[in-house]
Amino acid sequence: MVFRSRTDRTFNVILFFLLAIFMIVEIYPLYFVLIASISNPQLVALNEISIWPKDITFEGYINVFKNDSIWIGYSNSIFYAVVGTAVNLLFTITCAYCMARKPAFTGKGLVLVFFVFTMYFSGGLIPYYILIRDLNLIDNRAVMIVPGALSVFNMIIVRTYIQNNIPQSLFESARIDGYGDIGMYLKITLPLSKPIIAVMSLYFLVGHWNSYFSAMIFLPSLEKAPLQLVLRRILILNEVLMNISMDSMSTMQIQDYLKRLAMAESMKYAVIYISCLPVLIAYPFVQKYFVKGVMIGAIKG
Repeated sequence: MVFRSRTDRTFNVILFFLLAIFMIVEIYPLYFVLIASISNPQLVALNEISIWPKDITFEGYINVFKNDSIWIGYSNSIFYAVVGTAVNLLFTITCAYCMARKPAFTGKGLVLVFFVFTMYFSGGLIPYYILIRDLNLIDNRAVMIVPGALSVFNMIIVRTYIQNNIPQSLFESARIDGYGDIGMYLKITLPLSKPIIAVMSLYFLVGHWNSYFSAMIFLPSLEKAPLQLVLRRILILNEVLMNISMDSMSTMQIQDYLKRLAMAESMKYAVIYISCLPVLIAYPFVQKYFVKGVMIGAIKG
């Protein structure tokens, strides 16, 4: 039995209390979005929903799924997230392996300086737009994947993981057995890097899933827009709808307007929850790798 002093017990009580508050602050917004999406839209619009859902209805979800732009945005986001994550992992892990291998290739230091330079300096939005235009990537799905194929910051994390957690003796033994760089990459580096690969997969997946700025600038076609951009448009339409004056409306028109406004608010919460669902589903499967990979890959070295 471990003896704990009164000071330790007091500290633990305060710590648990603070952690409970932080947990509530983190969880309640997500919980509120859920209960607001299944409650009566008019009660949601009147701010009468706080703890429990009232007059439960799935009308908001039904109207969302009837909207073709939601399905188009959802399919686009899945495509960008899956393909983009695969491309990011390919370039990031391969580059990290090249930067971590010993003996170092000629010019490694200069290449690393070039990579780090891009983390702190950029040409700005206008030169970037001109570059994308000259590459014929305007209104092209590849604009959501190709420009950010390599993440320098994540590459450095993966490189640190490889250097600190894969013994150099393994590579030396493999080289004696006749393996080349590609063989050591496929047979040694990738199997022993599963934790950091899982972490990077989650990072890239969330980044692509939440990305909307590049689509807003470079993808004018609605059929290529990701879900987040569709959600943004819905929110803007809601703001426009809320600012309509009711002075010149009849009683019936006002009632119809308020009903439309309440339904738009319910659809907004439904879309928010739908857009968060894939990430919430994916996280538990990589949680153990996430903690291990971050601790080993980011702190050591």
